Amino acid sequence: MAQITRREFLAAAGSAAAFSGYAFGEKSPYFWEPNGAIRKPQFVDPDKKLNIALIGAAGRGHVVAMEMLSENFVALCDVDPGFVEQYQKKDFLPTTETFPKAARYKDYRKMFAEMADQIDAVIVATPDHTHFPAAMMAIAMGKHVYCEKPLTRTIWEARQLTQAARKAGVATQMGNHRHALDNLRILREWLEAGAIGAVRDVHLWTDRPNKRHFAAIGVHGLEARPTDRPPVPEGMDWNLWLGTRPERPYHPLYAPVQWRSWYDFGTGSLGDMGCHIFDGPFWSLQLGYPESVEAEVSNRNDETFPKWSIITYRFPARGAMPPVKLVWYDGGKLPPRPKQLEAGRNLQVEGGQLYYGDKGAIMTGSYANACRLIPETAMKEYGRNRPAATYPRSVGHFKEWIEACKGGPSPRSNFDYAGVLTEVVLLGVLAVRTGKKIECDPKTGRILNLPEDHPYIRPGFRKF
Repeated sequence: MAQITRREFLAAAGSAAAFSGYAFGEKSPYFWEPNGAIRKPQFVDPDKKLNIALIGAAGRGHVVAMEMLSENFVALCDVDPGFVEQYQKKDFLPTTETFPKAARYKDYRKMFAEMADQIDAVIVATPDHTHFPAAMMAIAMGKHVYCEKPLTRTIWEARQLTQAARKAGVATQMGNHRHALDNLRILREWLEAGAIGAVRDVHLWTDRPNKRHFAAIGVHGLEARPTDRPPVPEGMDWNLWLGTRPERPYHPLYAPVQWRSWYDFGTGSLGDMGCHIFDGPFWSLQLGYPESVEAEVSNRNDETFPKWSIITYRFPARGAMPPVKLVWYDGGKLPPRPKQLEAGRNLQVEGGQLYYGDKGAIMTGSYANACRLIPETAMKEYGRNRPAATYPRSVGHFKEWIEACKGGPSPRSNFDYAGVLTEVVLLGVLAVRTGKKIECDPKTGRILNLPEDHPYIRPGFRKF
């Protein structure tokens, strides 16, 4: 990594402040102005290790870090060190032992101010509401970024982050790691080979929220915030955890686990699983932006996601491919049982995908895994004539990003791809929140029946 002087760093920080309204040392959010200056990224020599900073050291952050032990972690940042310690003792090797030389921070802004010249790349694995400000700051400082899914909490943030990454020229990857698996390529190869003819209907589902993945499953559907005032856990910085979101008192129904249920912090079951499950049809059928999205829900309020939702997307024709109706189900709702499915064989309750074409149907698991024509007799017949592999297989989701940070090819789920995928998923969240049928321009993704500055589309930012 090229070293920079303190003077060069301050100049870079000044140019960042010119477009962001942020200056180091001030309590201010960090956001993007399209015409602002950014630092030029540095690509590491292939025979050297990346210097990585991890923002969000428990949960997915630790899982991702364990996949990148070939590299050098120079900083770990988390607003709640106590939760990180509990998490590590329960599930993983202690970070203090795995990365003994990494500097510790609670505030990523302070980390960047003090260590910008020691960091090549950044992993952002925080709750959804922090993805945008943390990733945007990293990009503005010229750092390569790996960001967990969904890319952002809102549509405007997803588009701005995509544009910023493209302008900066940094290597990016969103954490829908199953995009690198062979499953997705097999599905697309079969569909393009005409295994079931032209696809017009797709059904996707997940059982989330459920007890296994949401510790407080009862939070979904709550119509009011809790009124009791338990103390903030020792060592946790609640102001930093809230970040750019409006201030509210701490409560364990928000953090450290249940944030995904609340509109202010998460994106619900759809945001949790959509960037995984939508990935199959989005990539295989080249869907792009839809024309419309509408949602049926269990209940609607201003605070939390419903207990269940059924969301209908309609995509226009794409070249020779016909229009597609795609329906998403969560909270235990399931699509109608396929007439092609044999007696005694059921849909996978945890989640799955169904594709209906002019000549047949395909059913897969949640992540396009276990791809099979149905009924099984059709699969056995097709098995004799499966198409050859036509799409290159991945070297591995995490390795893709590491190699890109060292001057290699762009990762498969870079922000140009993942940004649009996230926007499409978040259009469903928008339909859930507003109760409106969302109408879109499929060429640009522009929402036609809501103002561009609607707070559910473009959020405000609290100074923190």
